[in-house]
Amino acid sequence: MSEKRLLISILAMLALLAASAAAQDEKNEVTGIIGRTYISDQGTQGFAQPIRSGKGLSFEVNYARHVMGNAVYGISLELPAMFNFDEDLNAGGPIVPVDYRQIFLTPAARVNLFPSTAFSPWVSFGGGFGHFSENKTLIYGGGTNPGKSTTTGVIEGGFGLDVRVWRHFSVRGQVRDFWSGEPDFPLAPTGKTRQHNYFVGGGVVWHF
Repeated sequence: MSEKRLLISILAMLALLAASAAAQDEKNEVTGIIGRTYISDQGTQGFAQPIRSGKGLSFEVNYARHVMGNAVYGISLELPAMFNFDEDLNAGGPIVPVDYRQIFLTPAARVNLFPSTAFSPWVSFGGGFGHFSENKTLIYGGGTNPGKSTTTGVIEGGFGLDVRVWRHFSVRGQVRDFWSGEPDFPLAPTGKTRQHNYFVGGGVVWHF
């Protein structure tokens, strides 16, 4: 699936879910988050210097539906979609692309503690898929990147805090780990098949 088609599918799915829930009362949420994605350095086979990743400016849009709970806990089904459009790379030579883009879509279950109070901590767990779209040029002007754009399975785990600030609105701080496959780096094999993508951010939640 191409990145353009994947992006259109995600946005259409989120719009459909939000529209279908418009008549409900305070059982639904739409969230917008902005933050950074942190990826650990990756050692390579045959090169002294590791692959280093930048801290890509990232965005999340999320629709959630409350399904059960009481004053102590609340369980919601959510659909977080995270977009990192510029993950810069650095290495000891022209062995990786200049940068790549990430999209993660991971349906999940979220448990909030004390959901009806002003402060509500939560944890989330789910799984879905992600897409890496690589720059066609290697770093340092090293020529054409032989790596390919790939799609991968993803496991998501996260935690955060919601703070009700005014009527139907809360602010949210969160950390999510999207545990995914690695981008395709044929010139710089790492010997690994998975990587952690830590998305740290904050934003606004609209309850309706």
